[in-house]
Amino acid sequence: MAVMPSGIDHVVIAVADPDATAAELTETVGLSFTGGGRHEGLGTFNRIAFLGDAYLELIGVTDAAEAQGWAIGGAAVEALERGGGFATWALADPAIRTTVPRLQANGSHIGAVTHGSRERPDRERVEWWSASPPGLGPDRPPLLIKHLEAGAEWGAEALAARRAFVHPIGSPVRLDGLDLAVPDPLALAATCRAEVGLDFARDGDIVLATAGRHVIRFMRGSAAEATIRLEAAVETALSTRLLGVGFVVRPTSWSGPA
Repeated sequence: MAVMPSGIDHVVIAVADPDATAAELTETVGLSFTGGGRHEGLGTFNRIAFLGDAYLELIGVTDAAEAQGWAIGGAAVEALERGGGFATWALADPAIRTTVPRLQANGSHIGAVTHGSRERPDRERVEWWSASPPGLGPDRPPLLIKHLEAGAEWGAEALAARRAFVHPIGSPVRLDGLDLAVPDPLALAATCRAEVGLDFARDGDIVLATAGRHVIRFMRGSAAEATIRLEAAVETALSTRLLGVGFVVRPTSWSGPA
């Protein structure tokens, strides 16, 4: 029984100062961070760069004890204890309320669906539902999430604007996929299959999965390092690395919405 995610929902990078890191990524990669806010009572806050229907989240911790009380917060605390960097990732699952019980019935240890929210600077509340396997981290399965499709970030007009938004790089930017270097790619792929139902195939020394239009690849490495693959209307590819996370922007190969 396989989950049918609509794609990668977001990638989480834990940083000491989300505002400063956002400014650095704007300068080096050309991404604009236009969203974010505080997770009240959860000890974290974030800055967000929307990449079409997906997004990149820079998460900071204001209260480590509070942050340990929720899955992404705990992953952020762990990542910051290592000096910051890739913390976790999420798959968008529009049918999360039925997916999670099916996974649990088939032996998954994924937790119950829970409601979350954060307050934007304009006081609008952004809401979602998520479910997490036991412990999130760079060498562990992702969480599943579904957003409330309303308001300035997830309403129909907001999604259309996000897909057309021109970043400082000079065009819309789309998330293409995620590469993770882990000690045992096959073992992580098997765990992802068991916990969140995502199927992987082997391609030589790499295992890969497709979620919507995104491709996730696991490859062998001594540390859990991540590379975020992006596409934009650039003439030549560019790349940079920050806190152990690679950002690769390739000339676009898509037409239509990002």
